[in-house]
Amino acid sequence: MEHRFVEKATGAISDKYRLSILMELSRRGNLTCTEVQELTGLSQPCVSHHVKLLTESGLVNAQKEGRNLNLTLNKTSLQQLSGFLEKLV
Repeated sequence: MEHRFVEKATGAISDKYRLSILMELSRRGNLTCTEVQELTGLSQPCVSHHVKLLTESGLVNAQKEGRNLNLTLNKTSLQQLSGFLEKLV
């Protein structure tokens, strides 16, 4: 596994807002940026920043649908991160 991926992924989940976004994506399956804004209470620019970090880490997929950005979990990446963490135990 590439160390850079682990660095970016763990950095992405180290923030309480990004962690809450991941947990809500796990529960719901998908979210729009508007829903993320409602969930977190953050401004639109802050939501964009957090979404960018999550997508750049590879943990979240973003699909543009019209004016909306539809977010889903990248389960393959999450499984890779989980596998790495399991090896530490």
